[in-house]
Amino acid sequence: MTRKLAMSKFANWILCFCHIRVLAMGNSIKEAISIMKPKQIIISILAVLFVFPLMGTFAQQAANSGSIEVITTFDYPGTGNLTLPQKINERGDIVGEFIDSNGVTRGFVRFSDGSFSEPIVDPNDTVGFTEGRGINNSRTVCGDYATSDGNLHGFFLSGGTFTEYDVPGAVFTAVLGINNPADFAGTFIDGSGIQQAFVSVGGTLTLFSVPAAVATLAYDINDSKRLVVGYYIDSAGILHGYYRDANGTLHFPIDPSGSVGTVLFGLNDRNWVVGRYADSSGATHGLFFVPPNQFFTFDYPGSTFTSLNGINDQGLICGRYVDASGIAHGIIARVTGTPPTNAAGPEMKAFASPSRVTPLNSSPSAWGDAMPAR
Repeated sequence: MTRKLAMSKFANWILCFCHIRVLAMGNSIKEAISIMKPKQIIISILAVLFVFPLMGTFAQQAANSGSIEVITTFDYPGTGNLTLPQKINERGDIVGEFIDSNGVTRGFVRFSDGSFSEPIVDPNDTVGFTEGRGINNSRTVCGDYATSDGNLHGFFLSGGTFTEYDVPGAVFTAVLGINNPADFAGTFIDGSGIQQAFVSVGGTLTLFSVPAAVATLAYDINDSKRLVVGYYIDSAGILHGYYRDANGTLHFPIDPSGSVGTVLFGLNDRNWVVGRYADSSGATHGLFFVPPNQFFTFDYPGSTFTSLNGINDQGLICGRYVDASGIAHGIIARVTGTPPTNAAGPEMKAFASPSRVTPLNSSPSAWGDAMPAR
């Protein structure tokens, strides 16, 4: 995919990041295909339950398996759109972004009744790049947009009004999650070039980084303010999940066994966390995590790319999968049964999903390096 942007560093990021086969699709969008109507497919898929120590050296099967049930799939209306849901609120509204056949990125809201908003475009977006990243119960949307200087800037959208937001002194800001009290989280780069995470709670801004990380990104904060989740990039360029508890303690790395790149995207007030990880074969798996060290994984049938991006208190999940044509489709799923709570005897389980899609690029650069994953 090629974009005509003023600054090459932003264009290079778009080439790396905006086409989803974990963004390793090459330089052109696939031929347009007809949009699927939302399908009421109920696919009960028993998730293989894993329990890993935080250092990810051994896998264990827990005694009680949970499962993830797909409720429906959906696409933003139009021909050839890539659909990338990001977060879901308690009303069932989903915020996300879509990439059209010209490579233009726009935000959207899919309301709980299945209808869609008009494309969300920040008025200061000068390069055709606006992302919807978070949504709360009052339908305040947060996100980011790009300008010709090659940097991202944050925004909030409420009642049709945009409010721009940059961390004071930052040249780059992305607002990646917002909760119901309107606390929010994200990442920024200051004049020194250091990329850090931030959270704003009750109007108080806190900046933080995982020790020795070259970049730290905060993706969500729950209403109870007990947890912030996200990922960081180590000195070798590898992505790892982390969480930050109520007293500010950072817990890291959060990596399933066999991961070559882990991202934690969203959480709810039950401290259920969702994300994804890539393995050495190039496949990317949806991830469900319960702190401090309980995991299970979910693969959409027939796809080697599944991402779980947002979860609400009712256990509804939004995310996406990539089909054999390289087209990203939104999914809505639910957690059924009891999430894992206790470790049992060690036993590694193989993934059950067939691999009918060309393996994906799992290199750090394909995951965006220091740019916010989605």
